[in-house]
Amino acid sequence: MAVDTSRSVNPAAGAKSTRGRVRGTGDKPPGRIRSAFARHWYAWAMVAPVVLVIGLIIGLPLVRGVYLSLTDADEANVERTIGVNHIPATYQNVGLDNFRAILEDQVFWDRLSWTATWTVSCVAVTFVLGLGLAVLINRRFVGRAVYRSLLILPWAVPAFVSVFAWRLLYNEKNGILNKVLEGGGIDGVPWLNDPTMAKVSVIAVNIWLGVPFMLVALLGGLQSIPGELYEAAEMDGAGPWQRFRHITLPGLRSVSSTVVLLSTIWTFNMFAVIYLLTRGGPGDSTEILVTYAYRLSFVNSPRDFAGASAWGVLILIILMLFAVVYRRSLRKQGEVW
Repeated sequence: MAVDTSRSVNPAAGAKSTRGRVRGTGDKPPGRIRSAFARHWYAWAMVAPVVLVIGLIIGLPLVRGVYLSLTDADEANVERTIGVNHIPATYQNVGLDNFRAILEDQVFWDRLSWTATWTVSCVAVTFVLGLGLAVLINRRFVGRAVYRSLLILPWAVPAFVSVFAWRLLYNEKNGILNKVLEGGGIDGVPWLNDPTMAKVSVIAVNIWLGVPFMLVALLGGLQSIPGELYEAAEMDGAGPWQRFRHITLPGLRSVSSTVVLLSTIWTFNMFAVIYLLTRGGPGDSTEILVTYAYRLSFVNSPRDFAGASAWGVLILIILMLFAVVYRRSLRKQGEVW
């Protein structure tokens, strides 16, 4: 028996063509950014005020600094108002001349060398001391909470208060340190008046301020390592050093990589310790990059705004390069950051 299939086929074909026409004449699908905003609009709304504040506080000064670094702006040619007289700006764009002059000046390389020495010394000693104290405090003993509070105390005190206290300790005539040495029959040490001792002194103060941060961060990392690993290693006959080397250090790798990066950036730009303790002296022996940029912009006369901005941009570039190289080295070691 013959079957008529024309009625069933034609509607199907018509429906197919109709769907094709609807799809062809409909609106285009939203883009990736639009769809992401539609799905996460609440998160964007919460983040927007923070982004706005950061843009105003950091973004605008950064853009302004980069612009000034490409000019010859100083105290004599910037826009200013004296009484009722308004003097317009007369500085001009000089391109990369400021950067070329800085890189050709031996002063920059001397400051960079000392800044690198200061940063590496402070971060290395701070990490070792912080790790040692974290391992000790991670154990259970009587009065552990008291010791934790005392070790975190330098971090709780404002930095300028701590630096002024250390300045009194370092006083060559009436300081406590020299009084103790003189009581033992040893001549007083010119802590802040000798170039070498001044460098040692500022490094010691910055280490004292930085150890609590390392201690807290590494202690948190230690407490995240499962205790079963130590028990299994001890049952297998591993000694304390072997457990520390093969369990503690690998377990702290993610935390230590982060704190080392943060500590490096903070120490590289540690203005308060250097300026409040020695003001870059004696002479310019303890001057680091950031304090020298401050001196150009606020201390020297006429104030060199363009030169200080160029120094600031170079500091930013150096730290960005360090962060990129550091991140790549971590990736090669299998760390995801």
